[in-house]
Amino acid sequence: MNPTFYILLFSAYEDKNRKNPLSEPFDTPHEVPPFDRIQLKDYLPAFEQAITEARKDIRRITENTEQASFENTIATLDQAGEQLNIISSVFFNLNSACTNEEMQKIAQQISPRLTEYSNSIYMNPQLFQRVKQVHDTPHSSLTAEQQTLLEDTWKAFIKGGANLQGKDRQRFREISQELSRLSLQFEENTLAETNGFTLHLTEEKDLSGLPEDTIEAAAMAAEEKKLPGWLFTLHAPSYLPFLKYADNRKLREKMFRAYTSRANQNNAYDNKEIIKKMVSLRLEKAQLLGYNTYAEYVLTDRMAENTENVFAFLGELLSASLPFAQAEKKEVEEFARNQGFCEELQRWDWSYYSNKLKQEKYALDDELLKPYFQLENVQKGVFDLAHKLYGLTFREMNHLPKYHEDIKTFEVYDSNQQFLAILYTDFFPRESKSGGAWMTEFRGQSKHQGKDIRPHVSIVMNFSKPTNSKPSLLTFDEVTTFLHEFGHALHGMLSQCTYNSTAGTNVYRDFVELPSQIMENWALEKEWLDTWAVHYQTGEKIPQEYITKIRNAANFQSGYQSVRQLSFGLVDMAWHTLTSPFSGSVADFENQAMASTELFPAIEGNCFSTAFGHIFGGGYAAGYYSYKWAEVLDADAFSLFRQEGIFDSHTATSFRKNILEKGGSEHPMVLYKRFRGQEPTIRALLERSGIITGKHT
Repeated sequence: MNPTFYILLFSAYEDKNRKNPLSEPFDTPHEVPPFDRIQLKDYLPAFEQAITEARKDIRRITENTEQASFENTIATLDQAGEQLNIISSVFFNLNSACTNEEMQKIAQQISPRLTEYSNSIYMNPQLFQRVKQVHDTPHSSLTAEQQTLLEDTWKAFIKGGANLQGKDRQRFREISQELSRLSLQFEENTLAETNGFTLHLTEEKDLSGLPEDTIEAAAMAAEEKKLPGWLFTLHAPSYLPFLKYADNRKLREKMFRAYTSRANQNNAYDNKEIIKKMVSLRLEKAQLLGYNTYAEYVLTDRMAENTENVFAFLGELLSASLPFAQAEKKEVEEFARNQGFCEELQRWDWSYYSNKLKQEKYALDDELLKPYFQLENVQKGVFDLAHKLYGLTFREMNHLPKYHEDIKTFEVYDSNQQFLAILYTDFFPRESKSGGAWMTEFRGQSKHQGKDIRPHVSIVMNFSKPTNSKPSLLTFDEVTTFLHEFGHALHGMLSQCTYNSTAGTNVYRDFVELPSQIMENWALEKEWLDTWAVHYQTGEKIPQEYITKIRNAANFQSGYQSVRQLSFGLVDMAWHTLTSPFSGSVADFENQAMASTELFPAIEGNCFSTAFGHIFGGGYAAGYYSYKWAEVLDADAFSLFRQEGIFDSHTATSFRKNILEKGGSEHPMVLYKRFRGQEPTIRALLERSGIITGKHT
């Protein structure tokens, strides 16, 4: 008999008897996901089984003959479907960080099933009745966290359609499923468009102005594709330095237009119709529940509370920032003219001439600083900062399963050597990874049956990869990005909550950026930079004059940067304060929404909404203002560190105990005032940005 037959027979036998690693408890250190054993074919059956088990969990609650109580209803519901939550975290995290076409197809298959499962919870009349009984019963013995969980659960049911009946209920289900599908498609299209453009150069003259490491990385990228010359892409480590340094203006324009027209090309990956459908469906969903706009629906669970407060907040910042931004643009235009530039300054000229102006004013440039920001040293500095502030220790564990060879894994311990968390770091871009940077969890923190379940946290970024001649050297902005995502990680790793739904980063969206953005402040502090920033070749400490330059340049074009962020927030709010379905031009609508912030001539084909993943692929719809909102919080909070000392143990302990450990266990303003002793004011942010004069400028 043909030997191939025996091989196939054995393979079939082996496959039949193979256990699905996702369908049983993980027999790994700290129960981390067994990435090395998971195959794509495992996901769908694992999801099916986990959904079945999760539905059984719900039935056990609804069929309980005892009177509804916090423990047998609210707490039990919080724990329902734990295996489904873990599988979902593994799958969707990898779908963002290490995806392929087959995985994307699975996502399109399973997302409607998960949405339907979620709908079946919130629209379960028996379950809602039990939740209502608990909610309507006075409780004097509940802890603050339990009271928060009860209120959040009640709101989730109301906003999840529990009170809807008949056709409205069915329509709500349909909308939820369609929005889930469209959000996935939006992200897939954006990734495809980002990967779909390359700038292939073969003439050395076209490289004029570009740094050596950028050129070397482009040569390596071309070599990987078996092409001569150099290959530039729309991924940040390639795109950003090209816009900043390339002398060839026509090539800068080509790169800029390609980046800002992603998913706006009227091709198979175009996102315009998806946007129209999403904003209209979100509006319909909100109106089914009695809200006038989707933003009103969202903001009931935000510190800002309502659209009036958000627009007032954005307007106040814009009024303060715009005159500075206009003056900064005029300064760059005059500088460019003095450099011999005779045309109208366009968006693809901004980074190029701004950087040259920055060099002239402060003798400071990314290429000057990058040798002192070797990735491994930055990581050590960030880890040491966490040790100074919170007593944390990080131990690299090479034996833990990884989903990609670039990943590094760490055990995290407290000052008393108690295990706290697993941390994954994923630093470099690849075609299978979405752009940007984010923190996520493969497992959140909670306490169950006397056991403190510790989290598995991941930070994902897109830093420049090492080249053949140099290690990964970060820009100053990338250093602050590391600090930002690590701040989110601390929020997850230090959590000391009881319930899944209140732990870690499960907080109001306009509060979640406080722990991340406050960490960025240390990037400007000499005391911290002195502890780790050394030249990657000589070992020389970063010179004091460079640190002084960093601080002097900290507010360079802060008005422009503020207005740019505000423009994103205003566009987001415009999309989500619509009161009727949208069928117009996406680009025209965007231009009108950001008209009050516009500093440059309109560019045909330019449309950032079509790649605005935060609001159409992520969770920031009607919430992008949160970044500026949290800047107010972090500036005010860090002013206390400045006052007491940037490594002050008392201040750090207070921030940990009152903010980082508490998650969403209480209202964020209660937590903030407990730490700070007062509500935040906008003044600290305006002072830090140099927009008004103050002691921190």
